[in-house]
Order: sequence, then C-alpha cells, then structure tokens
Amino acid sequence: MFDWLFKRGAPATEKRSAGSGFTAEIIQAREAYISGRRGIAELTATVQSCVSLWENGFSLSEVDGTDLLTPSTMALMGRALALRGESVFLIQDDMLIPCSDWDLRTRYGKPTAYRVSIPEAGGGTNQTALAAEVLHVRIGCDPAAPYYGTAPLKRSSLTAGMLNAVESSLSEAFENMPLGSQVVPFPELQETDLTTLGRSFRGQRGRVMLRESVSVTAAGGPTPQTDWRPADLTPDISKSLAKETLDASRDAICGAFGVLPGLLNSATTGPMVRECQRHLAQWMLQPIAELIEEEASEKLGGTVEIDVMGPTQSFDAGGSARAFQTLVTGLAMAKEAGVDAQAALAMLDWTKKETA
Repeated sequence: MFDWLFKRGAPATEKRSAGSGFTAEIIQAREAYISGRRGIAELTATVQSCVSLWENGFSLSEVDGTDLLTPSTMALMGRALALRGESVFLIQDDMLIPCSDWDLRTRYGKPTAYRVSIPEAGGGTNQTALAAEVLHVRIGCDPAAPYYGTAPLKRSSLTAGMLNAVESSLSEAFENMPLGSQVVPFPELQETDLTTLGRSFRGQRGRVMLRESVSVTAAGGPTPQTDWRPADLTPDISKSLAKETLDASRDAICGAFGVLPGLLNSATTGPMVRECQRHLAQWMLQPIAELIEEEASEKLGGTVEIDVMGPTQSFDAGGSARAFQTLVTGLAMAKEAGVDAQAALAMLDWTKKETA
C-alpha cells in the first residue's frame, strides 16, 4: 500500500538496448531482408544476361531422387536465387508452390515456422506452415542473419550502383544531347526566312541549324571565310571515360554472378566460351545445386542429387577423350602387370561430378 512512498525517492531505472542486443539484431536482420530482396541495376542487360544463364542452367540440370523439382521449378528457383538470394517453395503432396513473400520464426538460428504469401491471379493468399513443410534455399548468408540470403547485386551494391548510374546517365545523354547537330553560318536574311529554311531540314536529331553572320565589314563587303565554318554541337563524351567505366562495371557484375567477362566480349572465341561455361557451372551453379540437394533431401524425405555439369555439357570434351584413352591404356597395363585396377581408381577418388 505504501510502496509508492518508497519508490518516489528511488531513482528511476533507465533501460537501454545494447548495440548487439536482441532489438538491434532483429532490426538489422529485417533491414537486410528488405533491402536484400531486390538490388539495383536489375534492369540492365548485363544483369539479365547473367540471371538468364542461372535460370537456364538450373532448368537443364539433372535431378535424381524426386519428381517435384521439375525444370520449371528449377528455373524459378534459379531466377529467385539470382535476383533475391533465396527461394521459398511450399511443399504439397504432388507439387511445390512458389512463395512471393514470407516471414519466419527461428530457434538457434534455424527456421521453425513460416508465414508465406502464395501468389494467385485474383490476389495472393497467406498460409502458415512449419519449417518441414517449406523448401527454403538461400545463398550468401550473413553470419548475423543466417536464415536470410543475399543476392549477388546486394553483395556488390557499390559496383551495381555505378553500373546503374553510368547506364542511366548515358541513356539520358543520348536522349537529350544534340547528337549530330551543327550550326551553319548564313548571310543576313529575315527571321522568317531563316526559320522556314531551318524547318526544311527533316528530323530533329542531326538537323542543320542556321544563324546570321556577325563578321561583316563596315562597308558591307563579303563575309570573311573564317566565319563560314560550321560548328559541331555533338558533345565529346570520350573524355569522361564513360566507356571504360561502363566496361569495368559490367565485367565486375559478371564476376559477381560467376560469369567470366570474356563470355560477353565481342572478340571471344569458341574455347573461351566453353571455358566460361565450365567456370559458371563448376564454381557457381553446382555449389548452389549442392545447397538445394541438402535442403531437398532433408525436406522431401529422400536422397536428392542434382547434376549441372553433365546436362549443360560443361566439361572439356577433348580433355575427357584424352583422359579416357590414357585410362584405357593404364587399365590394360595394370591387367598385364597384375595390379588391381579398382584399387588404383579408388586411390584417385573419382566420382561422377569430379570427373566432369
């Protein structure tokens, strides 16, 4: 009853949230989730080319162990991973339903429950599901929020911003600058005659603009020849190094997606194209396929294997032929010498994916 008398004299306890506290972590994770959903420079042809390579590479992949990962589902998953950094599918009896948005609850850093939004033609619907009912694949996870993925553009936002700025500025420059326009001196005439003559030149871009001569002698003599030289109004953008900056930012974005810049080079050759294809499949798509294998094997109730290297022909055919010839010769020599060929191959630790 008299507790308020004692509390009046006691100083009030001030509570503050620490920089690494729960609230700060939640806000940081939510900010990373929102900003990581979509990056910048997604509308450029460079990014869309890389996204198409991811999408088509996963659609061609060979899936063993389940019938739910169809080519269309793998294509959706590849596009979502490229643009968003994560992909969520609701597991049903005979299909995987893609989710446009989701929120989750975690325990020990692992998701336990989801609230997903399912896209529909007449408006999306929301549904709550346990973690075992959701196929959640994520790449580029941050240690502070391992349950959220980040897109390659989000991880290289500085370069993506530069690419976006350069392409936007060049687009505006070519839209507004007087490309191919010239100012041509003309003898003194009435303004209406100059306007009529100027309109006679067809087209706004590259038209010839007229002006009166100003270098006229006092006695009304002829105009000096130096005053009759046309002046070009096309700006010189080569000094701004816009082309070099654009090429560098494009190459960097391609590298972020695992695509060698030589693939998009106009002077590329066949061997370079095949090497770029192998690099993309071996160092980017196949490791992501391993993550999909792990998640699918855990949620779909069976061992799932996904091979990207074989169906996309991302291997050295000539090198494989030479290796096969050497292998046959080695087996024949092992047989003649009485050496166990199976034990020799086991020492090499050759598997299907490593052989490719």
